Amino acid sequence: MSRAEVRKAILPAAGLGTRFLPATKASPKEMLPLVDKPLIQYAVEEAVASGIEDIIVITGRGKRAIEDHFDRSVELEENLKGNGKGQLLSQIRHISNLANFCYVRQSEALGLGHAVLCAQHLIGDEPFAVMLGDEIIDASVPALAQLVHTYKKRSGAVLGIQEVPHQEVNRYGIISPERLSDGLYKVVDLVEKPAPSDAPSNLAVIGRYVLPPEIFPILRKTKPGKNGEIQLTDALRELAKHSPMYALEIKGNRYDAGDKLGFLIATVEFALKNPSLGADFAEYLRSRTESAGEHRRTSRA
Repeated sequence: MSRAEVRKAILPAAGLGTRFLPATKASPKEMLPLVDKPLIQYAVEEAVASGIEDIIVITGRGKRAIEDHFDRSVELEENLKGNGKGQLLSQIRHISNLANFCYVRQSEALGLGHAVLCAQHLIGDEPFAVMLGDEIIDASVPALAQLVHTYKKRSGAVLGIQEVPHQEVNRYGIISPERLSDGLYKVVDLVEKPAPSDAPSNLAVIGRYVLPPEIFPILRKTKPGKNGEIQLTDALRELAKHSPMYALEIKGNRYDAGDKLGFLIATVEFALKNPSLGADFAEYLRSRTESAGEHRRTSRA
């Protein structure tokens, strides 16, 4: 099992974003703005803050905007420079200098496992991270950094997990855990989207992984499951039979921004934290809440 530094991260971004239609008919879901940055930039910044140097984005048809966002825009830079907008110019240049970016086309949407497999030639024999960009995690220590720290201390894959309500386990991959210490578990098995009555726990895998390169030959042998997709969970189950695998409860607030309600909740929370918007937005929410309360009282009268 490899114990090298974790320097590379895979960001799958080839999905169709059907939960946000019609907004995502011609625009990538990953580019939906969460206050003033696209969703995928939050994942990239988390990766960089966790020591990642190379970002491998798995794209598909209609995803060119992602590449353009992380590329330089000389015309825009010249415009900002000419208009004396130095602060914005600095922000724009920072985006293209965040990391080394590489893009791999996934010609068919054949599942998360297949998306990871598409990057094998760029990963080589190194450990690597997988990050799902619509899982936004607000944490004092970046979520991926928490996993990388555990990986360095342990010999085995590390999955990011959090507790979810029992009635929601059928939305996640759920681990069968063996507790090692506070917040750290050995993964005995994984079950993809079990019925609440069949779930071995309520500890859900939440879109952050640190994996060894040994996962690739397993993925190549993994047979397609539901909808003809190669599931990463199936490969992880097989890996866990042969190598130690761990799960770490991530400390931080998680938002499922791949869901409309989760996206709206994340927008409110990040707007409240925004230095230039937070105070005014909080005041708006207070006045809006008071107005709604007054309307309800008047309606009952």
